[in-house]
Amino acid sequence: MTRRYSPTVRRRRLSAVLRHLRHQNRLTLEGATDQLEWSRGRLAHMEGNKWTRPDIGNIRQLLDLYKVTDEERREAILELARQSRQRGWWTKFKDVFGTDSLVGFESEASVISTYQPIVIPGLLQTRGYAAASASASLTRPEEINRTVDARIARQEVLAGEQPPTVRAIIDESTLHRLPVEDGVAAGQIRHLIDQAQNPDITIQVLPFSAGLHPGISGPFVLLDFPDEMDAPIAFLEARTDALFLEEDDEVKEYRQVFDRLQAIAKSQSESIELMESLINKL
Repeated sequence: MTRRYSPTVRRRRLSAVLRHLRHQNRLTLEGATDQLEWSRGRLAHMEGNKWTRPDIGNIRQLLDLYKVTDEERREAILELARQSRQRGWWTKFKDVFGTDSLVGFESEASVISTYQPIVIPGLLQTRGYAAASASASLTRPEEINRTVDARIARQEVLAGEQPPTVRAIIDESTLHRLPVEDGVAAGQIRHLIDQAQNPDITIQVLPFSAGLHPGISGPFVLLDFPDEMDAPIAFLEARTDALFLEEDDEVKEYRQVFDRLQAIAKSQSESIELMESLINKL
């Protein structure tokens, strides 16, 4: 079975491959660019994943410089470059997701671990809740339908041939903050319960009784990937900006937080019981 691929992830991997090849040839950035008669900035951008559509001709020049003569290996790297040039489905929602989008990484992740203390994770939202939360976040009325369509399209990753494992921890307060109008709260909670029946999805509620906990610094998402060349990422999002953390110690810090939150949250079966009791009270 062929695994889906994301141009976002492939560009990041291509950058890592090029860095590795340069180091393997014991060349500095300056040494490599001098031989190619390039500016140092061009190669630094390529290795730093600061590009959008890699130039195949530039990749061939680098492979020649780094003495990559094995045809199979050479073609594999060129194919990686070609895949990196594709446009992901999410580009049609660029006005919603922006350029450096979490969605591009979700599309090839093998495990997505998300902690949300205020809102329902985007991958688990219903249309009704997505519209209500978009409105609450002051999205302009004429843009709400567009935002909802983007969020629902994002969820298609869960229905693919090789869907990611999703581990979601949701603060109990989030469930009490759901709007009851038009059946939004009941529909969203029922959707969470239904999704929890999926063997690839684990949903845990972090109860009020947990008190202070290591998640008080805010929401975050951890993404792991099936290829060892693709290092894990921690993603943090603010209202006007987003941050991807890739350093080992940074990702490890958030993984420790997530593991602790999992330990103190209700089990999935207990979480389902809690959610069912909330529906009965609506």
